Amino acid sequence: MTNMTLKQLRYFEAVARHGHFGRAASACAISQPALSVQIRDLEEDLGAQLFERSARQIRLTQFGEDILSRVRGILSGVEELQDYARAARESPLSRLRLGIIPTIAPYLLPRIIGHLSARHAAIDLQVRETLTSRLIEELQARRIDAAIVALPISEPELAEVPLFDEDFVLVRPLADAGKPVPDGETLSRMRLLLLEEGHCFRDQALSFCSLQPGAPRDGLDGSSLTTLVQMVAAGIGVTLIPDMAVGVEAKGAAVDVARFARPVPRRSVGMVWRKASPLQESFAEIAETVREAAATER
Repeated sequence: MTNMTLKQLRYFEAVARHGHFGRAASACAISQPALSVQIRDLEEDLGAQLFERSARQIRLTQFGEDILSRVRGILSGVEELQDYARAARESPLSRLRLGIIPTIAPYLLPRIIGHLSARHAAIDLQVRETLTSRLIEELQARRIDAAIVALPISEPELAEVPLFDEDFVLVRPLADAGKPVPDGETLSRMRLLLLEEGHCFRDQALSFCSLQPGAPRDGLDGSSLTTLVQMVAAGIGVTLIPDMAVGVEAKGAAVDVARFARPVPRRSVGMVWRKASPLQESFAEIAETVREAAATER
């Protein structure tokens, strides 16, 4: 096994994670034929097949499943070693792999980038936008350094730093402007448009209306806040959006934006990272920069 390399292990882990050679190659910034060659070389070096290949899908062999956790442990250890090396260098903030959820990214990210660039001109910022559950998984696997999400996360190995609290607002058809703003109980009986399952913002909206996440309801789901607002403009129903999204999503749309009476539905936005990371002080500094960027936006 003298020819086995870390690069090959990374390619193996990527194919196992994506379940597809093409997507894994794209994620690794390598051509699919080159990645396939590296996987075959790794299999030859190990003396066992890692994947069962067919025309429609690939899947791990039993041997592949057995070693996957070990390979991820090796890669995690290498990432941790690299973190320690970054922390020991003069400029540990040379790279930041930042995750951010979709209901925050379009509205806050431009400000974050501006503030980070002003304070850390040489920083290599790599942004990953996806759902909270995936960000936490990637954070624990050391594929990202930190994430901006809605709190709490309540994972023992992760540090949570609150950044700011944000109100939700009601978006309803323009014809409803001036009408009383419904409370959560009244809203639960209306056609409430929500983000599709998997978005934490969906669960927060349901909680305000005292609705169970899996309960049947008369409403439609959308993949983005933009879609929800346009559906409201078409007269299909009403929706909730975070305050930071109003300037972007409601601009030019035939909708009325109304604010709730107390208790106002809201969320706590924060930044999370691994407690074991040697870059904790740097991440705390980044969190303060993000907090300032959010304050400017609001």
